Amino acid sequence: MIRFFLRMIGLFSLAAAFILVIYDGTKSIASNAVILTSVRALWDTLNAASLASLQPLLEQSAVPSLWDPVFTTFLSWPSWAVLAVLGIVLIVLGRRRKPLIGYAR
Repeated sequence: MIRFFLRMIGLFSLAAAFILVIYDGTKSIASNAVILTSVRALWDTLNAASLASLQPLLEQSAVPSLWDPVFTTFLSWPSWAVLAVLGIVLIVLGRRRKPLIGYAR
């Protein structure tokens, strides 16, 4: 059941990455420049309040330097790449194990 859930979430993540590639591609073609939707822009579009509340939480409870170099770098990455890597990792984690042949263990 868990493997199915991991594969399903991985496939949804890959589908969202593909949609974001098409979205960025059409915006790039229309403006004659390369436009990439960052994770921050996508997060602001989906739920801006959670991103605003995450910064003080990370600065107070965790290591204070975790927000500035680490998380801001993550927020500047292209959203389609992050979703594609997440989807691939989840699909690999949810794959079925190969059957053993012979006596090899």
